[in-house]
Amino acid sequence: MSGRPHQDTVRADLSFRAECIEATVVSAKLHRVVIARKRLLSKLSFMPQLATKYLLTSAAIVLCGLWSGTPAVNCQTLQDATRKAMPSADSHPILVELFTSEGCSSCPPADEFVQKIDTLQPVPGAQLIVLSEHVDYWDHEGWKDANSSPALTERQGAYERALGLSTPYTPQIIVDGASEIRINNPQQMEKVFQQAMAAPKVEVRISAVSVDSGNQGLLRTHVEAEATSDKHSADVYLAVALDHVESQVLHGENGGKRLTHVAVVQQLARIGKLQKGKTFADDVQLKLKPGTDPKNLRIVAFVQATGPGKLLGATLWCFGSA
Repeated sequence: MSGRPHQDTVRADLSFRAECIEATVVSAKLHRVVIARKRLLSKLSFMPQLATKYLLTSAAIVLCGLWSGTPAVNCQTLQDATRKAMPSADSHPILVELFTSEGCSSCPPADEFVQKIDTLQPVPGAQLIVLSEHVDYWDHEGWKDANSSPALTERQGAYERALGLSTPYTPQIIVDGASEIRINNPQQMEKVFQQAMAAPKVEVRISAVSVDSGNQGLLRTHVEAEATSDKHSADVYLAVALDHVESQVLHGENGGKRLTHVAVVQQLARIGKLQKGKTFADDVQLKLKPGTDPKNLRIVAFVQATGPGKLLGATLWCFGSA
């Protein structure tokens, strides 16, 4: 690919700034959220008619600065208050893929956005599974992203073709392989997440995860998926990602900034096919990059219609929680 991509500037409407913000947890059953501007309240809900604990969770997303220009708020109290809204084992998986680059000045707000939804899990009944996929077409703009990959650039290009888009750009967020979202458009985000919640998903499981001590850097795991009712076979993927990455950018558009990222994809392998009406089970081995700390890894297995197309199922496994 040649030329420079169009950028999503990810600018928030500063007219929604709150002049007075108070978020108080009164008890385990009652939460109180007071926001001075009623128009800002319309930005807080990902889904209609949320219970109060989920309204607080949605408020935390806005107030912690996910829309650029939102007043700075101490997020720790809000994060503590939302822990009961974290996903359970039977939560509905939703895959959120961010195509980003450290060479793109518009990307840090989107990087922060996926970090916060990964932590706060704002969609009731859902588990938002985040993958940060660093593309390489910004690497000639003064800063080479250490986590960029031509394979991830190709994956983004495949999405552009599948979704009928004119050109790749950063930052770009794809939900469940089917829809884009823009973080400065909460109404559109609500609609996309509602659609993702309504879509049926097959169960996907990761087990027997280990790093072979006798063969340094060899990741072993077992992946299973239940049969799908889809009319066609689907692809089964395994993504190996760094749970947390910090980078001091020296040059380029983000020169002088210290950036943080979550779920930074290191490898994305197609490990098999889920045939129509059949289950999938396979032992998988992947060679980790030299110097990878297993404690800083997360693994995502997902089933996706060929294309790439819609997500059919996904699961997340973290070394840190094992």
